[in-house]
Amino acid sequence: MSRVFNFSAGPATLPESVLRKAGEEILDWHGSGMSVMEMSHRGAEYTSIIEKAETDLRELMGIPDNYSVLFLQGGASSQFAMVPLNLLRGHSKADYINTGSWSKKAIAEAKRYCEVNVPATAENENFTWIPTQDQLDLDPQAAYCHITSNNTIFGTEFPYTPDTGDVPLVADMSSDILSRPIDVSKYGVIYAGAQKNIGPSGVTIVIIRNDLIGHAVDWCPTMFDYKTHADTKSLYNTPPTYSIYIAGLVFQWLKEQGGLEGMEQINRRKAGKLYDAIDGSDFYHSPVRPQDRSLMNVPFTLSNPDLDKTFLAEAEEKGLVALKGHRSVGGMRASIYNAMPEEGVDALIAFMHDFEKRNA
Repeated sequence: MSRVFNFSAGPATLPESVLRKAGEEILDWHGSGMSVMEMSHRGAEYTSIIEKAETDLRELMGIPDNYSVLFLQGGASSQFAMVPLNLLRGHSKADYINTGSWSKKAIAEAKRYCEVNVPATAENENFTWIPTQDQLDLDPQAAYCHITSNNTIFGTEFPYTPDTGDVPLVADMSSDILSRPIDVSKYGVIYAGAQKNIGPSGVTIVIIRNDLIGHAVDWCPTMFDYKTHADTKSLYNTPPTYSIYIAGLVFQWLKEQGGLEGMEQINRRKAGKLYDAIDGSDFYHSPVRPQDRSLMNVPFTLSNPDLDKTFLAEAEEKGLVALKGHRSVGGMRASIYNAMPEEGVDALIAFMHDFEKRNA
C-alpha cells in the first residue's frame, strides 16, 4: 500500500503510527474483547480512555487546574452559538475581530443573541493580514472578545495573543491548536474542531475557565450549556467515543515528538522551507503579509493561473493531493498540520521546483 501526502485543510492527515495502533486495536482493545466503538461510554474501559486523553491534553498545553476540558459534539460551528449563550452573563455586547470566513460566520451567529462590535478587520485586503494590538478598538464593556487564531482559508495566524484586559478572550483554535505552546491562562475559552490537528471529525475540544461556567441564559438548550458537560465530565450523553480515543492516541504521539515545544520546532522548519521556496521564486507568490503567515496553512498562487489545473493534476500523479486553494483565494493551498511529515513538505518543494523549470 502506498500512502499519499495529504495536504487537505480538513479532515486532514493523521500520524501513520496512530493509524497503525488504532488498526491493531480495532477488534480488541487491550484484551477487552471488543472495539472501542462497541464500549459503553460509562464502562471502566472507556472511562480510562477519556480520562487519559484529558490528562495528556492538560499536560501538553499546561492547562491550569481552574479550567475544565470538555469533549463535545457539533463541531466548532456549534460553538458560534454556545459562546454567546454562555458568556454574555447579562451583557448586551461582544467583540469579534474579523480575520476571515470563519470569523464572519461566528459574527453572524453572535448577532442572533447580542450586539457585535468589530474592533478590527482585514476584509478590505481579502484577509491577507492580521490587525496588530494597537489597531484594536476594543470595548471594555464587552462580555468577551472573540478571535479566530488561525485562518485556514487565507493562511494567516495571530502572531500574538491580544490583550483584552478584564474582558475574557475567546479563541477558535480549530486549525492551529497543539501546533505550538500557548499560555492558556490568557484565554477565557479555547475551542477547536478535531479534524485538523487533533484527530478525526466528530469531537470538539472546549477548554474553559471555571468561573465562566454556569451563567447560560435562562432559555439556553440543555445541550448548549457548558455546565451540563462540565458537571458530567463530558458524559451527559454518549460522546463521540471513537474520535476521543483517536485524539488520545494523537496526544500520546505529540508527547513522543517532544511535546508542543518539539512540535513547534518541526512546524517552523516545515513552514520555513515552504515559504522560502515560494519567496525565492518569481513563479510562485504568497498573498499573505510575512509576519502574519500561518504555520499550518500555506496558500500560494502561480504567476500564470492558466497552469493551475496542470499543476494540480501533475502533483496528484506524484502523490501530492488536496492542494487546490479555496475559491475565495484561488491558486493552491498546502495544509501542513502537525501530522504532515517533513518529507511531505520536501516532496512538494521538489515538485514545485521541477514544475517551475518546465513551465516558467
